[in-house]
Amino acid sequence: MIRVFKASQVFDGWSLHKSASVSVTEDGRIAALHPDGTDLPSAAEVTDFGEGFLAPGFVDLQVNGGDGVMVGPETDTGQIARICAAHIRLGATAILPTLISDTPETTLQVVKAGIAAARQNTPGFAGLHLEGPHLDSRRKGAHDPEFLRPMTESDLDLLCGAARDLPALLVTVAPEAVTPEQITALDRAGVIVSLGHSDCSAEQARAAHDAGARCVTHLYNAMGALANRAPGLVGAALTSPLVAGIIADGVHVAPECLQVALAIKPVDGLFLVSDAMAVAGSDADQFTLNGRRILRRDNRLTLENGTLAGADISLPQSVRHLVEMGVDTARALAMASRIPADVIGAQDRGRISSGARADLVFLSTDLLLQKTCVSGRVLEE
Repeated sequence: MIRVFKASQVFDGWSLHKSASVSVTEDGRIAALHPDGTDLPSAAEVTDFGEGFLAPGFVDLQVNGGDGVMVGPETDTGQIARICAAHIRLGATAILPTLISDTPETTLQVVKAGIAAARQNTPGFAGLHLEGPHLDSRRKGAHDPEFLRPMTESDLDLLCGAARDLPALLVTVAPEAVTPEQITALDRAGVIVSLGHSDCSAEQARAAHDAGARCVTHLYNAMGALANRAPGLVGAALTSPLVAGIIADGVHVAPECLQVALAIKPVDGLFLVSDAMAVAGSDADQFTLNGRRILRRDNRLTLENGTLAGADISLPQSVRHLVEMGVDTARALAMASRIPADVIGAQDRGRISSGARADLVFLSTDLLLQKTCVSGRVLEE
C-alpha cells in the first residue's frame, strides 16, 4: 500500500515546503514530494504528523559507538547492527561506524565486519570511517599514541581493496603521515580521504587536496590553530573546496569559531557529525577506550586528564543548537542530511526525492526528535 506522510513543513534536502506531503512506495522508497499537499495517490494510508518538520533521515559520518559498545577489537556484524540501531533511534538513519586508531589486526577485523554488514543490508549501515592510525602524534587528541604510524604499502592495499566492497569508505589521515601519491591512490580506488589530527601547514593541506583529499575531519579540533602567518589546516579548510565536518555541541567549538566557519564556507561546504561514543543511546556515565576510562559529565566526554574524547550529542540536538545560534533552519537540516550523504556519494539518502530511501525524521517546531521512519515505516518508541 502507498503511504503518505504530511507535516506543516517538509524539508526535501534543499528547501522547506509548507503544508507538504511525501508519498512512499510499498518497497520503502520515496514516490514523490507533493509541495502543496495536493495530487496525492488515491487509497493511500495517510499519516499527518502535524506541526513540525518532516525531513530526510540524518546521515552521520563519524560514529565511534553507541548502545554501550565501541567500534574496536570486538566488532562484528552484530555490534555494527547494534550501533546502527541505537543511532536510528537518535535520528541518524545512516551512519559510518568509525574506528579510531588501532592495530592493523583490529583494522582488518573491522573492515571485514563492515563488508559483511553491507552484504547483510544492515539497516542504517552506510559504510565505514577509519579515523587513523595515520595521524600526527602532536595532535593525537584521545587517540592512543601507541597506535599512530605512517601509512605503509600493506595499509594502502587494504584500504583500496576495502573501498571496492563497502558502500563507502572514509579515511582520516594527517598529511604528515601519508604521501601525496598514497592519497592519489586512495582517491582513485574510491576512498574518501579526509584530513585531520594534523599539525600540517596550509601548504601541506592544499597539496593533499590537490592529490585527492576531499574532506576535513571535525574542523578546529585536533589541528593547529589559525594564526596570522600560519593558517594551517584550519585556514586551508576554510578557504579551499575541502568539505568539513564539524561538531556543534557547544563544547568542541566555540560559538565564534562556528560562526566564522558558517560565514566563510559555502552552504554545501560544512556538515554536522556527532562524534558519538559508546554511551550514545544509553544512560551510562562512563566507558573504556583502549584501556582508558572515559567519563560522561555535563554533556562532555573526557579522559580522566580532561582531554575531550568524542562528543555527547545527537544530530537532531546539533541541528537545534545551530538554529538557536541563528542559523537558517534549512541550512542546519541540510548539514545533517543531504550534505553528508553527498560527501559519501549516497544519492539515495539525505533527501526527499523520487527513488530515494524513505528514511525520514519528524522534528517538533522546536526541533526535538519525535518520530523516525525507516523504509517508510514509523518506528515505535
